[in-house]
Amino acid sequence: MTISPFAAWMLAQEARALLTRLARVKPFALLEPMLPAAALQPGAQAATERYLVAGRREMRAMVLGFLAWLHGAPARRASAAEAQRRFTILRLKFNAVLTQFDLFNDVISQRSEHDTGVWLCGLDIVAADALALPGYYEVPPLMCYLDRGVGAAIRRARTRLPGGGESPVAVIRVPRERMVGSGIASSLIHEVGHQASALLDLANSLRPLLQGMQRNGGNAWRLFERWIGEILSDFWSCARLGITATMGLMGVVSLPRAFMFRLNLDDPHPVPWIRVRLSCAMGQAMYPHPQWARLAALWDSYYPLDGLDAGTRRLFDELLAAMPGFVGLLVDHRPRSLRGRSLREALGVAEHQPARLSALFQTWRGAPAAMYRAGPTLVFAVLGQARANGQLTPEEESHLFAKLLTHWALRGALRDANPA
Repeated sequence: MTISPFAAWMLAQEARALLTRLARVKPFALLEPMLPAAALQPGAQAATERYLVAGRREMRAMVLGFLAWLHGAPARRASAAEAQRRFTILRLKFNAVLTQFDLFNDVISQRSEHDTGVWLCGLDIVAADALALPGYYEVPPLMCYLDRGVGAAIRRARTRLPGGGESPVAVIRVPRERMVGSGIASSLIHEVGHQASALLDLANSLRPLLQGMQRNGGNAWRLFERWIGEILSDFWSCARLGITATMGLMGVVSLPRAFMFRLNLDDPHPVPWIRVRLSCAMGQAMYPHPQWARLAALWDSYYPLDGLDAGTRRLFDELLAAMPGFVGLLVDHRPRSLRGRSLREALGVAEHQPARLSALFQTWRGAPAAMYRAGPTLVFAVLGQARANGQLTPEEESHLFAKLLTHWALRGALRDANPA
């Protein structure tokens, strides 16, 4: 049965309604009021707007194409069911376009919040600094936003968005409860590590080595391979921040004891207790210092292994025994993407040794202007080390980081306004 004039008219009305609503979706630059210092970095703003404009243009062309089909000869030979099927697919695509708009709108709308918007811009700058590895890849645009909960997350650039298409930017979710202190850097730079690991293809370059170690038997190396994606991100955070990363990680994974030793093979994260001990082992390998043993002992006192069942205790003992060899393989790994350099060398860990960080803190106390000129990641590492040394109180730290994030945001805004 061919489509009736009434059915064709009804579907045409619905399609035109889609076009009308689509025309009301404006660029963010016309929608979101915010301070210049709270604005997205120009690259992130431009990439997002271009992506969404292209999606709206494609959607409009699809609706116009449907209307042309509906009023043409082919539709007169089609059934109402066929026309409805085509329109339903069109509406699903329309909803996907709106979903993507809302995804970025949720991120950008926070830039209008007092203080928070400026701090988020500062975090954008910290993230870009932590991701930078000149000569190896181009840093994609990044944007940060806050959300509830204790865990951070990232939607990496060039990964699939809901409804199709690749994200034009890396979107990093940061826990609101970590604002503002050095712990924010641990969460932020762990997520940056996921982007860096993907750009360098680190997990795929390590897996054959980890699989080779499994031939000697035991469960430890199989678990290290299962967890390698998250371990690499913890490694990136530790390499950039030193003890700041480990202390921040402890704050995130401090859970009731019932969750601390639970092995879930569907979870890409290491068991929380092991994850902190791995961070301490990576820190010791890159930044030899008694502080790592002290922190590991503190963690053990918080969550002693006493009382675990025999099987779990054997597994944890096996993981601890294999940990030095695994960490050594990791920090000295030379992936093809680094063209002969090890991870330790490429990330310049020599510049973040505890003694140097402590010396910089003493220098900055006498000359604070030098701190504001330093790279954001280095500043977080220095102040986190001072916090670990008992030289900086939580209250002083929060006040100082609020000022620093505002400074970095303002400096970025002024630079963008006067690029010359």
